Order: sequence, then structure tokens, then C-alpha cells
Amino acid sequence: MDIEIVTLSKPGGREYNEDVHGHWHNGHFVACLVADGAGGHGGGDVAAATARSSILGGYAAGPSLDGDALRQLLEQANLDVVARQAEGGKLAAMRSTVVFAAIDLEHEALMWAHCGDSRAYLFRGGAIVARTTDHSLVQQMVAGGMLDEEGARLHPQRNMLLSALGSVSDLPEISISDRMRLQTGDVVLLCSDGVWEVLGDEGLVTTLHASRTPSQWIDELDAQIRARAKPGHDNYTALGLWVTAGDDDSDDTRLLPE
Repeated sequence: MDIEIVTLSKPGGREYNEDVHGHWHNGHFVACLVADGAGGHGGGDVAAATARSSILGGYAAGPSLDGDALRQLLEQANLDVVARQAEGGKLAAMRSTVVFAAIDLEHEALMWAHCGDSRAYLFRGGAIVARTTDHSLVQQMVAGGMLDEEGARLHPQRNMLLSALGSVSDLPEISISDRMRLQTGDVVLLCSDGVWEVLGDEGLVTTLHASRTPSQWIDELDAQIRARAKPGHDNYTALGLWVTAGDDDSDDTRLLPE
């Protein structure tokens, strides 16, 4: 199988963008990441970029679909963010969420790991068949039956995280998925909360149904976020992976322009 990748990252209604995204591949494995920094300009963006460099660099040194290895990547990223905090100033209180996905092209398999409320989605047949669970206060309220998903998306405390990279006293909560089988036609989305908070799961599905190509989908996500978001809305970043049938003439991952 082949993977087509498209990306979108914009500051939204803010003066600067603290989100980052990245991807790496070697013809056998594909790794993708979205991180959402917090802590202000010169802080949050540094935390997110530090997490990206640490995780993608670590994965490239030993690519696999192993849950313990994925957990260690995020734990090391946490240590790397903490080390940068020691520089003080604007970096002292910086944090970052992260969602990371790894794909084994030969065995047609996917795993993901995350910390915070940046999300991963797996779409099959135009429907959501798997999704990460946020490490947030409102997600706990959903689990306790006090809110539904739509109520959580609109709740005034929806941005209160229970875990993020950059934790010194307590290790951050890190969730690792089971190994999932990928099929031709599947779509994987990694995104910051600036995407899913505005559109909701239903909006993500609707935009996917309205799109025939990866680039058209990313354009539709951008247009819908700009149309629906409130003034001063958050940065938003999306990285989409479309699984296509392998080409006999090439087994290279195709990276579409941003």
C-alpha cells in the first residue's frame, strides 16, 4: 500500500502559531506527528518543536510497531521538553500535547500514541472506526456520564488538560493504541484541538464525504474552520493520511504539497 499525506497548519485568530506537524518515512515505515504547544510565543512553539524533533528523530533511529517503544519515545520527549524548561524565561512553563502515528506499510498496520487532547482518528468507509481519548477534565466528565461528546466540545472548561509533555513532578499520562489493520481507502487524521473543537466528529465526517481527494479534504477542513470558528480562535493543525493501493512501479510514500 501507499500513503498520501496532506497537511494544514494556521494560527487561526491568534498572532502566532504554537502548533507543529511533521512526518518521516523510509519506504517501510511511515511516522507522523502533530503537537500543540502552550506557554506563549517563544514557549509553546518551542515545546511543540522539541517534541517533534525528539519523537521523529527517535523513531527514525529504530522504527517499529511496538507499544513499549512508542511509549519510550513520548517519555523521552517529555524529558527533552523539561530540559529546555531549565533554560528559564519564556521556556520555564512551556508544555505541549502530542499525537503520533506509525504505519508499517509491509504488514499494513497502524499504531498511535498521544498525550493531551490532540487527536488521532481512523476513518473507514467514511465513518470513524477508532479515535484517541483526550486526557482532559471534560473527557473525565464524559466517562462519568456527566456530559456527552457534544457537550464536552462546547464546555467552558474544555481546554483544561490533565496531562501534557513538560511535566517535572509527575510523569505525563501517555496512551498507546492496539495494533490496527489498515485497508486501502482508509483515512487517518491527526489534529490539534483547534480542528476538532470547531468541527466536532460529525463535521469531520461531513467534510470527508464532501471530498474526493486528500488535498480537497484539507482545503474543505480549512474553509469550514474559518467559517465556523469564533473570533480569536485557536491555532489549528491537521495532518491527513490516505491509504491507497500500491503502485507496481513504485513503493515510495507520496507526499502531497501543503
